Amino acid sequence: MGSNTPPSRAALEPFATLDPAALAGLPASSPLTVRSAAISSPYLYLGTGGGKLLLFTLDSPSPDFLRLLPIGPTRPVSAILPLPAVARLLLLADGLLLLADPLLSRPVRRLGSVRNVAAVAARASESDDDRPSCSLAVSVGKKLLLVDLTLHDADELEVRTRDIALVDGVKALAWVGDSVFVGTASGYSLFSTTNAQGGDIFTLPESSRPPRVKPLSGGDEVMLLVDNVGVVVDRSGHPVGSSFVFNTTPDCIAEVYPYVVVAGDSKVDVYRRKNGAHLQAIPFARPGTGGLIVASEDAGIGSDVVVIATAYKVFCYRKVSAVEQIKALLRRKSYAEAISLLQEFEADGEISNDMISFVHAQLGFLLFFDLRFEDAVNHFLLSETMQPAEIFPFIMRDPNRWSDLVPRKRYWGLHAPPKPLEEVIDDGLVTLQQALFLKKAGVDTVVDDDFLSNPPSRADLLEVAIRNIIRYLCASREKDLSSSEMEGVDTLLMYLYRALNLVDDMEKLASSQNSCVVEELESLLDDSGHLRTLAFLYGSKGMCSKSLGIWRILARNYSTGLWKDHAILPETDSLETSVGKMSGEEIAAVEASKILQASSDQDLVLEHLGWVADIDQELATAILTSEMREKQLSPEKVVAAIDPEKVGIHQRYLQWLIEEQECDEPHYHTSYALSLSRSAMDAVRLGSNNEERNNKEFDSDMQFIYLLRERLQFFLQSSDLYDPEEVLYVISESELWLEKAILYRKMGQENIVLQILALKLEDSEAAEQYCAEIGRDDAYIQLLDLYLDPKNGKGPMFTAAVRLLHNHGESLDPIQVLERLSADMPLQLASDTILRMLRARVHHHRQGQVVHNLSRATNLDARLTRLEERSRHVQLTDESICDSCRARLGTKLFVMYPDDSVVCYRCYRNQGDSASPHGRNFRKGGIFKQSWLVSR
Repeated sequence: MGSNTPPSRAALEPFATLDPAALAGLPASSPLTVRSAAISSPYLYLGTGGGKLLLFTLDSPSPDFLRLLPIGPTRPVSAILPLPAVARLLLLADGLLLLADPLLSRPVRRLGSVRNVAAVAARASESDDDRPSCSLAVSVGKKLLLVDLTLHDADELEVRTRDIALVDGVKALAWVGDSVFVGTASGYSLFSTTNAQGGDIFTLPESSRPPRVKPLSGGDEVMLLVDNVGVVVDRSGHPVGSSFVFNTTPDCIAEVYPYVVVAGDSKVDVYRRKNGAHLQAIPFARPGTGGLIVASEDAGIGSDVVVIATAYKVFCYRKVSAVEQIKALLRRKSYAEAISLLQEFEADGEISNDMISFVHAQLGFLLFFDLRFEDAVNHFLLSETMQPAEIFPFIMRDPNRWSDLVPRKRYWGLHAPPKPLEEVIDDGLVTLQQALFLKKAGVDTVVDDDFLSNPPSRADLLEVAIRNIIRYLCASREKDLSSSEMEGVDTLLMYLYRALNLVDDMEKLASSQNSCVVEELESLLDDSGHLRTLAFLYGSKGMCSKSLGIWRILARNYSTGLWKDHAILPETDSLETSVGKMSGEEIAAVEASKILQASSDQDLVLEHLGWVADIDQELATAILTSEMREKQLSPEKVVAAIDPEKVGIHQRYLQWLIEEQECDEPHYHTSYALSLSRSAMDAVRLGSNNEERNNKEFDSDMQFIYLLRERLQFFLQSSDLYDPEEVLYVISESELWLEKAILYRKMGQENIVLQILALKLEDSEAAEQYCAEIGRDDAYIQLLDLYLDPKNGKGPMFTAAVRLLHNHGESLDPIQVLERLSADMPLQLASDTILRMLRARVHHHRQGQVVHNLSRATNLDARLTRLEERSRHVQLTDESICDSCRARLGTKLFVMYPDDSVVCYRCYRNQGDSASPHGRNFRKGGIFKQSWLVSR
């Protein structure tokens, strides 16, 4: 991790320079040499080589000197550790640990009796009893000590010390979590503060610089320095991520999240914490004594200030905000770097979503004015706060209908105000020409080298710009915009489509749901000849009359050859009848039919029905029979408006009216029957006259005639509302015999029906079926008469007569049959049938006699049983009682019921003869005895 590329941006910016000696009021003869520095917001502490501690405040634009605290002239302050948890400042001076109050208002005090302290590190914590406390790791000689500090109410510190390890030659310490990281000349090791167990992390080469340990923000990671390489490890000492590779070997390391600040070799370098990228180099004059010191607040995250100290000067820097860094790059037109930086800040959460959108919009405008239209629109689309109206001035010159919608944003003022696209391109081309001239003169410019090496033409730039603005407006249509904004987006989108003559896109937009303002577009589209688009637009806005008028004109012009036929159906068409390619005339009819099918304006529908029917009768029928309109058309007006020559439309409309709308008006039923009859007669006549046909044409004609007659026959049979006499009059001279039979049947003319079925059609099965429907035997005799005496010069139909007798002769009177048989009829044809008929007759007669005799026997047995039942004797004694009132009968009159119950006469009169004392009702349920069965 790391980069040797030259830094390209300023992550830190100076805001103050301090001369500690001058600010402290010391004479020039007593200079101060800064040996250490620390920040504990809002204070800055400086330790000197002469044993002094200086306090400055950083909460004002210019740091102010507050106080100087002498420690001792022989005690140089080599380290300062703020301990805010216990309200103390820990100093490492000449191997001693000293404590001072944060405001340096009291003299310092020694911490314990330890001497020769090599290094110290602090860890903030909270004790169990909620008293403020902190812990220190201290290296003294070969011992590693832990010192616990607890603050009591009287501002007294309780100090407890314990040993955890023996380590020799400690140079650096850091305490993270439960682990103390130790750096020695030989390498790095780690010790646990919970169990005092330790272990080596890795060793250092013999020629390595002194070790340095720096806890990183968040308290989860530590940087271990190996010369100019910073190895990042976790709390357990395991490497995480990639290592930092610094340009020089650091003398001091600080962190201002998300940056790592490294001092060394008379300069300070700034690196990105996440990926180690080198961002900034701050040079300094080589210090006279010592090295550069950098310090920041130990909190890391949230701190903004870092101080850089030389021996005699202190330079205060603050972190440049993400916004300012991006703005600086955009100002230099370093777009790629600005985008990369924006992505980094976005990934780290250092920039708000609103600002991300703001930057994308600003970047888009800069790229737009640099004629990089595709990249510009890509950034426009990434901005969630940019409004589509901000693009309007590029398309339509102010003032216009939507001028008030355009927000007066200037962003960071890095680009010119929006102006018409042609002017943007012209100005950009002028800038490009100037850049080419400067480049030839050897002067560097910020213009893209691709443009300079291959400059585009004005026409190409204009087309690219329009196509990309179209892309942005199309994406904007998916946003939740106000009605005014949607009107502007759709209307200007149509402008741009027209500018590039994108006919398909124009028609797709116009025919779909849109917010286009018709007044802004109708003259424009009319003048440019985009009448189809205008027709679609009128239709989508409910201006049906205007739309239909245009489609009518288009259909007429296509048919006369005035206009070129588009020959391809637009994507908006969804009619099932539209398959494959269609002519322009057909497309006009299809689109008109869509409007007419949904319209309830009767006059408008009938006005345009004619020309649609001239192109496609199926479409005309669909218009008349549409279920999409709220109010159906008047059948009377529709029938009157249909061209008499358009028989198909007339028939299908009447069929829909009768079958779908369940119209019960006899007039329409009769009209439908008459129309079908005439069509059937014409089809039969044409079929019989056209002899110059091949087999395929003949089969097709026969199929058409069959289907037409089938439809006629079905209607004649199913409807009872038409006038059969009127229909019969029309077909009386035709060969439509089955249709005539149906009509005569409706009129009750049984004999004529039988004549047609039996003699004209010679359909014996149908004739016999009709006789069965009549339900009288004389109908079969009548049919037999027709078979045996057809008249009109036709010979007897003996085979049909024999079939009739064979199927139904058993139910006919033999005498009547024999009387009608002709002497000319061959005996062998009818002998078997007549014989079987006679045998059946005898069998039926004898069967009737048997049934009659059995009935008489049954009747006789029933009468005898009844007589026996009525003459049955009943014996009563003195103990017999009434089954109803339970009184003794004695010599009283009594009555016995069929279920053998006995009651006195008084009870009989009370309850009648239909119910017995046992609860049986003889009217609802009879009684049956085994002795009543007929045994003879």
